[in-house]
Amino acid sequence: MNDRYDGYSGSYSGDASNTSDQYELVGYDEYGQPVYRQVPQQPAQYEYPQATQGQGYGYDPYATGQQPPVPSYDTYDPYGAGAPAQQGPPPSYDPYGAVAGTGQQQRVEEQTATAHIPAQAAPRTEPAARERDGAPEYRTEQFSFVEEPDENSEDVIDWLKFTESRTERREEARRRGRSRVVALVVVLVLCVTGGVGYLWYTGKLPGFGAADSGKGAADTAGPQNRDVIVVHLHNTKGGGTSTALLVNNTTTKQGTTVLLPNSLALTDDEGSATTLGKSVDGDGSSGTRDAIDTVLGTDVEGTWRLDTPYLNNLVELVGNIDIDTNADVPDPAAKSGKKATSPLVKKGKQQTLSGPMAVAYATYRAPGESETAQLMRFGQVMQGVLRKLSSDPHAATVTVQSLAQILDPSLGDKDLGAFLAKLADRAKGGDYKTALLPVQQDGTLSEQATDSVVKDVLGGTVKNPGKDASVRVGIKNATGVKARTEKARVTLVNGGYTFVDAGTGSAPQAASQVTYQDADRKQDAVEVAKTLGLPTSAVRKGKTVANADVSVVLGQNYTGGQ
Repeated sequence: MNDRYDGYSGSYSGDASNTSDQYELVGYDEYGQPVYRQVPQQPAQYEYPQATQGQGYGYDPYATGQQPPVPSYDTYDPYGAGAPAQQGPPPSYDPYGAVAGTGQQQRVEEQTATAHIPAQAAPRTEPAARERDGAPEYRTEQFSFVEEPDENSEDVIDWLKFTESRTERREEARRRGRSRVVALVVVLVLCVTGGVGYLWYTGKLPGFGAADSGKGAADTAGPQNRDVIVVHLHNTKGGGTSTALLVNNTTTKQGTTVLLPNSLALTDDEGSATTLGKSVDGDGSSGTRDAIDTVLGTDVEGTWRLDTPYLNNLVELVGNIDIDTNADVPDPAAKSGKKATSPLVKKGKQQTLSGPMAVAYATYRAPGESETAQLMRFGQVMQGVLRKLSSDPHAATVTVQSLAQILDPSLGDKDLGAFLAKLADRAKGGDYKTALLPVQQDGTLSEQATDSVVKDVLGGTVKNPGKDASVRVGIKNATGVKARTEKARVTLVNGGYTFVDAGTGSAPQAASQVTYQDADRKQDAVEVAKTLGLPTSAVRKGKTVANADVSVVLGQNYTGGQ
């Protein structure tokens, strides 16, 4: 072990026997360290070595005789113990290298200030000495805060925690904000993409619709799928019927109500000429449906007989309807001869009609009005009902079943409910219209009707007859003699053909013509010409009426013979 420096050894190096130093506490210095001083002791007795003969100078402990005088020692000089007094005290040891001055009082002060217990560490270095050594001055009180508790330390810690937590909350809020912005952008992109996709799918996207592209036009002109049913409204109180075709074009996503005048010329099962109104009253649903198919070239899937009491209930079930009325309709229940009361239905925009009001408006025909005026009102009521009917097939079926009517075997309640739900969806989306089939005074179809309604709405030759089905022959009388149409009809029916009345020509025509449109109908056209007694040279390929396989224009060279 390294010997620790001790400035107070308490013994004189020249002394033969060390005497233990005694210390007493005299106080504490400015740093709180105890200060001791040396207890004065009796000076030790020494003998100066005497020169003897044969020996050098040395100490003789057993020597007798007069002892030399006892030297006096300065008890206050810890470094001068054992030094003779008469020779003067040895210079005091200064740990800082300075020689102590003379005078007894100075040595006492130094001794008192620097005294310490030998087991203690060396005394602290004075500031002045540290400054002389070039060391920085540090004081103990400067570091007292390390151990001393501070009443504000907890507040500081709390403040730091609060600041840290607030910063974390701000960062978390920023992260949540960024997440919300990202989610919002994603939702907007999906909505825009879905909307554009829907518009493109339905053909309503500008620049991509059927009207804006050649491909769309080609799709519209090509084969289309149509679902068609016929509805007959029977006025149980006032008499009479009204007929309409409900058409759902699944290709173009378009719904249409086609109004059929009662004067439409038809052919009954026996091949005799009749009208739509007479056919509904006499032939029943199946016979009328087949006759309509023959004239219009459609494929009617079923018949819905709707009596006025059921129409009343239907309007009530859907919660009334809102339509634009074009006439004031009096109350049918008001007795004639009494003072006029306010109309049951008022003319105006978006009039709300209850069940009885809807029935009165659908069957109303003012004095002097044509049949088509009443038929158009019926079409308005039907479209208003479809707008209020549910688009859900199950819900629509429940509404139909709630009517508790006996339906035609050709159209069950589930089939009718599903069909009406599809049309209701078209009506709500604005993809629904009402069209009137124009007929001439004799009930035959005009060219306008053939092009605008039969071809565009009903699809022209939608009905594709089977291999064994009879050929439909459209007859247009251009002979100038009306009776020759009936002769041609009888001839064709007897020959196994289906007669289709194509009307009367605007002016007489000299030569007859037999036209076919499809190449596979060429042979049928030749056989029709032979049946009517026309030369085969009259057969040519060209445009036919929309509801016929072969068209014949009877000229003045047709005499009605075979």
